[in-house]
Amino acid sequence: MADFVRVAARSDIPEEGVLGVEANGLRICLADCEGAVYAFEDKCSHRDFPLSTGELDADDCTISCSWHGAVFDLQSGRPQGLPATRPILTFECRLEGDDVLVALPDS
Repeated sequence: MADFVRVAARSDIPEEGVLGVEANGLRICLADCEGAVYAFEDKCSHRDFPLSTGELDADDCTISCSWHGAVFDLQSGRPQGLPATRPILTFECRLEGDDVLVALPDS
Protein backbone atom coordinates (compact mmCIF):
# COMPACT_ATOMS: atom_id res chain seq x y z
CA MET A 1 0.00 0.00 0.00
CA ALA A 2 1.28 3.45 -0.90
CA ASP A 3 1.23 6.49 1.37
CA PHE A 4 0.73 10.01 0.03
CA VAL A 5 3.68 12.22 0.94
CA ARG A 6 4.06 15.97 0.43
CA VAL A 7 6.98 16.41 -1.94
CA ALA A 8 6.75 20.06 -3.03
CA ALA A 9 4.63 23.15 -3.31
CA ARG A 10 2.66 23.48 -6.55
CA SER A 11 4.09 26.96 -6.93
CA ASP A 12 7.64 25.46 -7.01
CA ILE A 13 6.97 23.69 -10.32
CA PRO A 14 7.55 25.97 -13.33
CA GLU A 15 4.60 26.34 -15.68
CA GLU A 16 5.07 23.69 -18.39
CA GLY A 17 8.32 22.74 -16.67
CA VAL A 18 9.85 20.14 -14.36
CA LEU A 19 11.20 19.97 -10.82
CA GLY A 20 13.43 17.28 -9.33
CA VAL A 21 12.81 16.43 -5.66
CA GLU A 22 13.70 13.66 -3.23
CA ALA A 23 11.28 11.89 -0.89
CA ASN A 24 11.66 8.69 1.12
CA GLY A 25 15.03 8.11 -0.52
CA LEU A 26 13.61 8.28 -4.07
CA ARG A 27 14.50 10.82 -6.73
CA ILE A 28 11.20 12.05 -8.17
CA CYS A 29 10.52 14.35 -11.09
CA LEU A 30 7.38 16.50 -11.09
CA ALA A 31 6.15 17.87 -14.39
CA ASP A 32 3.49 20.45 -15.23
CA CYS A 33 1.75 19.56 -18.45
CA GLU A 34 -1.24 21.70 -19.43
CA GLY A 35 -1.89 22.51 -15.76
CA ALA A 36 -1.83 18.88 -14.57
CA VAL A 37 1.02 17.62 -12.38
CA TYR A 38 2.67 14.28 -13.10
CA ALA A 39 5.14 12.44 -10.88
CA PHE A 40 7.65 9.82 -12.00
CA GLU A 41 11.00 8.38 -11.04
CA ASP A 42 13.74 10.87 -11.85
CA LYS A 43 15.90 8.49 -13.83
CA CYS A 44 15.91 7.34 -17.40
CA SER A 45 15.36 3.60 -17.82
CA HIS A 46 18.00 3.51 -20.57
CA ARG A 47 20.79 4.90 -18.38
CA ASP A 48 20.49 6.12 -14.81
CA PHE A 49 20.38 9.81 -15.77
CA PRO A 50 18.04 12.40 -14.20
CA LEU A 51 15.00 13.17 -16.32
CA SER A 52 14.58 16.45 -14.43
CA THR A 53 17.39 17.80 -16.64
CA GLY A 54 15.46 16.75 -19.75
CA GLU A 55 13.11 18.60 -22.05
CA LEU A 56 9.35 18.60 -21.46
CA ASP A 57 7.04 18.58 -24.48
CA ALA A 58 3.84 20.04 -23.05
CA ASP A 59 1.89 19.44 -26.27
CA ASP A 60 2.52 15.66 -26.16
CA CYS A 61 2.91 15.38 -22.35
CA THR A 62 6.28 13.66 -22.78
CA ILE A 63 9.77 14.19 -21.43
CA SER A 64 13.01 13.47 -23.24
CA CYS A 65 16.25 12.52 -21.53
CA SER A 66 18.95 15.10 -22.12
CA TRP A 67 21.68 12.45 -22.35
CA HIS A 68 20.59 10.09 -25.17
CA GLY A 69 17.18 11.48 -26.17
CA ALA A 70 14.90 8.71 -24.88
CA VAL A 71 11.29 9.94 -24.71
CA PHE A 72 8.68 8.91 -22.11
CA ASP A 73 4.91 9.42 -21.75
CA LEU A 74 4.24 11.30 -18.49
CA GLN A 75 1.02 9.46 -17.63
CA SER A 76 2.01 5.88 -18.32
CA GLY A 77 5.81 6.06 -18.16
CA ARG A 78 6.01 4.10 -21.43
CA PRO A 79 8.93 4.85 -23.70
CA GLN A 80 7.96 6.76 -26.83
CA GLY A 81 11.36 6.81 -28.46
CA LEU A 82 14.61 4.88 -28.49
CA PRO A 83 17.06 4.13 -27.02
CA ALA A 84 14.78 3.37 -24.02
CA THR A 85 12.72 0.18 -24.23
CA ARG A 86 11.58 -0.09 -20.59
CA PRO A 87 9.05 2.21 -18.92
CA ILE A 88 9.84 4.55 -16.06
CA LEU A 89 8.07 4.23 -12.73
CA THR A 90 5.15 6.65 -12.34
CA PHE A 91 3.40 7.70 -9.14
CA GLU A 92 -0.14 8.77 -8.39
CA CYS A 93 -0.17 12.49 -7.70
CA ARG A 94 -2.74 14.84 -6.19
CA LEU A 95 -2.95 18.47 -5.17
CA GLU A 96 -4.24 19.76 -1.84
CA GLY A 97 -4.13 23.53 -1.93
CA ASP A 98 -0.53 24.37 -2.85
CA ASP A 99 0.78 20.97 -1.66
CA VAL A 100 1.83 18.33 -4.18
CA LEU A 101 1.25 14.87 -2.71
CA VAL A 102 2.69 11.75 -4.30
CA ALA A 103 1.77 8.14 -3.49
CA LEU A 104 5.09 6.49 -2.66
CA PRO A 105 5.58 2.77 -2.14
CA ASP A 106 6.16 1.58 1.41
CA SER A 107 9.84 1.35 2.25
